[in-house]
Amino acid sequence: MKASGRTAALRLTVFLSESDRWQHRPLSTEIVHRAHAAGLAGATVFRGVEGYGASSVVHTARLLSLSEDLPVTVVIVDAEERVRGFLPTLGEVAGERLVTLEPVETPRLGPPEATAPENGA
Repeated sequence: MKASGRTAALRLTVFLSESDRWQHRPLSTEIVHRAHAAGLAGATVFRGVEGYGASSVVHTARLLSLSEDLPVTVVIVDAEERVRGFLPTLGEVAGERLVTLEPVETPRLGPPEATAPENGA
């Protein structure tokens, strides 16, 4: 849906930890590769410095901590129908992990599109 240089989209966020695996490789990597294979516009993995989830165990990257199980999120933004179409593929690997969907707007930030002069001027 486009209106004045803006496009409605959907943001998919998957909440993981660094220790999450899919067939001996990071689950975040598997999700990114599957999103790419599905033709989604893009996916980014963010590594957190501190956080906790359902286990209530706080994981941190502070100097005195030995934690190597930091929070990780995978964020994907694309048209709603494409993101929703990817959910079954994500479900194959993500299982019961926390996944959120939020509507987002992707504004066009470049120069305005050139318009033809009126009356041939």
